[in-house]
Amino acid sequence: MLSAAPAIAEDDQPQPLTTEQAESAIKTADERKDLSTLPEAPLEAPPPPPHRNGLVLEQSLGAEGFAGKFGGLVGHPVPWIQTTLGYELFRCHDDKGNLRGCPFELMVLAEGDLAFGDTGSSVGPTQNRPFPILAFGGGIRLGFQFTNRFGMYLQGIAGGDVAYVQSGVLVNFGYAKAESLGFQVGGRLGIEWFQIDRHLGLGLSGGARYLANVAYEVGGDLPLAWDATADLRYTF
Repeated sequence: MLSAAPAIAEDDQPQPLTTEQAESAIKTADERKDLSTLPEAPLEAPPPPPHRNGLVLEQSLGAEGFAGKFGGLVGHPVPWIQTTLGYELFRCHDDKGNLRGCPFELMVLAEGDLAFGDTGSSVGPTQNRPFPILAFGGGIRLGFQFTNRFGMYLQGIAGGDVAYVQSGVLVNFGYAKAESLGFQVGGRLGIEWFQIDRHLGLGLSGGARYLANVAYEVGGDLPLAWDATADLRYTF
């Protein structure tokens, strides 16, 4: 029995791995390295789609310039702000915000704007006369959506405008009609970028308008105004 003990002890010792067994173990570990018993994290929910229909409030800030002889009187672009209130009628998206193939979206709107003009470039500093121009109108906006987040629009507008000044300030310069309510008509082109916050949108736009009451009273004239703005939109 004592002589058999060393033999039993030798049988209990682990046998060294062969080269084939080591290679097989490495191969099996490589095949299972991507497997995990831990639970996977849930997929992140996509952001909610932008609001497309309903009441829209838009605030624009930029510059306005004038062509024709009135542009020579002012001589430089002036600060310009505009507020637009509209309602989008047509729905071109499903409940998930995906485009449904509708070719356009239509908005009816009303707007008001204010330009801060003056005669500083055409007269001396002591004769400089400021003349804010108030304008208002209504129209339609035809929008085209390229993706869920980007689009563009064309807009037509008609309304009126008046220079808000003391009587006679512009008479001496040959623009007496500017001090009375006149007719304006024009159009705009803009691009829109809808944000992750489904109510907000950013945009850039530019337009041109015909202002009948700022035509020079003597001789021919083409009283045009142009503007360029950055826009902030909120859809309720």
